[in-house]
Amino acid sequence: MELSTKSISMKEILDAPLHVIGFEISEISPQKIFGYFLVAKKCCNPFEVLHGGVSALVAESLASMGAHVASRFGRVAGVHLSIHHLKSANLGEIVYAEAKPLNVGKSIHVWEVNLWKKNSLNLGERILISSSRVTIKTNMPIPKNVKDAAVNIKKYAKL
Repeated sequence: MELSTKSISMKEILDAPLHVIGFEISEISPQKIFGYFLVAKKCCNPFEVLHGGVSALVAESLASMGAHVASRFGRVAGVHLSIHHLKSANLGEIVYAEAKPLNVGKSIHVWEVNLWKKNSLNLGERILISSSRVTIKTNMPIPKNVKDAAVNIKKYAKL
């Protein structure tokens, strides 16, 4: 059996679940993670509206990525996610996401993650879709089999 030589994109390397939904990461730093995605059929509930679970996936993924960078590339794990779904995003709309730290401690980080879309009547205006708080445990021991996990994110982070 022959192995595939398909190249792996930056977004797939950084976060495979985000890659599946087509999420594009624009900025990675200890102070902010920013990106966007097009609401595709695979992101929708049966009513062709962004599925709340996708919003939660984006929130935890961005907060975890931010905590990983802010904790100097230590191992992290989400321990709590609270999300408020405020407005809908329809199939075909672009959703923007931004994660910022509220508290960066030695072993616990709290990140706020907001998802929004642009108002079609006033493109300068944001319409908040969801607001989340994510608590992340940081600085855990890194297992030997993933010692190089931070290598990829370091390539793209603004430190």
